[in-house]
Amino acid sequence: MYIRRHAEATIQALAKQFGAVLVTGPRQVGKTTMLQNILDDINYVTMDDAILRAAAVENTNTFIKDNPPPLFIDEVQKAPEVFPAIKMSLDASRKKGQFFLTGSQQFRMMKHVSESLAGRVGILNLLGLSMREISGVEDQTTFLPTEDYFSSRKKQLSPLDYDAVWKLIWRGCMPELTANPEFDWQMFYGAYVTTYVERDVKELAQVGDEVKFTRFMTVLAARNGQLLNLHSAANDVGISQPTADRWLSILKASHIVYLLPPYSNNRTTRAVKSPKMYFLDTGLAAYLSRWNTVETLKNGAMAGAFFEAFVLSEIVKSYYNRGVLEPPLYFYRDKDKKEIDVLIEENGVLYPLEVKKHADPSVHDLDNFSVLDRFADRGPGGVICLYDRLITLRGQDRAIPVCYL
Repeated sequence: MYIRRHAEATIQALAKQFGAVLVTGPRQVGKTTMLQNILDDINYVTMDDAILRAAAVENTNTFIKDNPPPLFIDEVQKAPEVFPAIKMSLDASRKKGQFFLTGSQQFRMMKHVSESLAGRVGILNLLGLSMREISGVEDQTTFLPTEDYFSSRKKQLSPLDYDAVWKLIWRGCMPELTANPEFDWQMFYGAYVTTYVERDVKELAQVGDEVKFTRFMTVLAARNGQLLNLHSAANDVGISQPTADRWLSILKASHIVYLLPPYSNNRTTRAVKSPKMYFLDTGLAAYLSRWNTVETLKNGAMAGAFFEAFVLSEIVKSYYNRGVLEPPLYFYRDKDKKEIDVLIEENGVLYPLEVKKHADPSVHDLDNFSVLDRFADRGPGGVICLYDRLITLRGQDRAIPVCYL
């Protein structure tokens, strides 16, 4: 069963503007399936095929002649030698939408893309399914807590009850798990981690100690939603700080983790400097940190952190699906312990958001919003929570049910 992706419209728009379109993202989020669904009568090759890969590497120009554009090249990161040939083909034809590429590992691939295809390729990051996609909601607007946004979303609202939200957080948003509810969660993520470490990490990033790398992922999953303390994580795993830095770069480039930067300008001298770290798939984080049932997760010590990670991931997806590679998302925390979970910046205005797993929001959840008035223009904000109604709490700030994401 194919679930329609919001990124489809963005792919079609990129194909009208660029000669090549590159779709990146973690393994098994549906990159290949999405492109096959929207590209009709187009040549298809995969670099998972050893014979095709050898032809692409050893006889690149002949490979392009044997597989003329429009061409879909799957897992292109395994044969980066094709990028110069793609550039030559595009420069010769000047046509748009000639090459469609997918890659599940950005760590080394993006260097070749920037060197060979700068100005010729449109890039889209694809993550797992969003709540809107799972619910069949067609609204593709990027999340912003404004009256216009809520009026639009209200027309296509698909409410989720408390238990359904937590099941989604625990099970994760991988298309295969969503389409097959009978699939075993532990078996799926166990195989996922093994495949990711053995294929992407070992082959492409040259990580020597696979056991320690998996342990590193586990240690980070236990810190989901917290300020990044890489020194502490490195000590827990028994690796050096430079190794931890490199391994974190791999996880970030693979879209396994997301680093939310602190907001700062020349008037925020007391703001913290470290980013917050989130797993973009909460199901993977739950598997790594051994929350083996939805009940233990929603009642456990990390429930708030997982709910926050889930909300952030949904907001990030709304931007990625529209082709925004660097969403304008931040958090705020200063040396006086004043914190705002998420800030969205648009046209010089900051929109503050608190994320609370409770279902009884109050005006006190908004207390820290006033700190923004000292250094920024502030727009409407709110508390994203498990309450079931969109209501005004104070002024322009609302209680925002999670289903409005």
